[in-house]
Amino acid sequence: MIGTRDKVIQYLLEQDCSKKYEVKDYKPKRSLNANGYCWVLCDSIAKELSKEGSITTKEDVYRDSILQIGTFEPMIWEEKNFEKCKGIWQKQGLGFLVQEVARKNKCVKVHCYYGSSTYDSKEMSLLIQSLVELAESLNLETKSKSEIDSLLRSWK
Repeated sequence: MIGTRDKVIQYLLEQDCSKKYEVKDYKPKRSLNANGYCWVLCDSIAKELSKEGSITTKEDVYRDSILQIGTFEPMIWEEKNFEKCKGIWQKQGLGFLVQEVARKNKCVKVHCYYGSSTYDSKEMSLLIQSLVELAESLNLETKSKSEIDSLLRSWK
């Protein structure tokens, strides 16, 4: 149940006394509007880039943007565990990327990027701005700055 303090108290007073309940602060989920707009941009950009002959998917555009502006953790993995560790990281989602940086002494230095599902409003704003700039460079229509700001206000 989600509600004000008084609503939650009233609800609990009406419940079975033998049951246990967990009460925690409500934190609204990220805005699907901002996420949705991110994917609209990725799709438009992919379609425009695909007109040049080579096929580009919206997922390709998204991943490229994550690599350009995304937050990453630098890590060093043993070479023998590289593929396993890479697979585990990437199973978290589409934007969870592993970029190999160097190999030395049977170790692999990598940058492990986080997907946008973990982004706060500042990070999501950077991602969308990067996509907007790319879209504009391709002469694609984008939302106005005020519309984008409105979408981002409700992000995490």
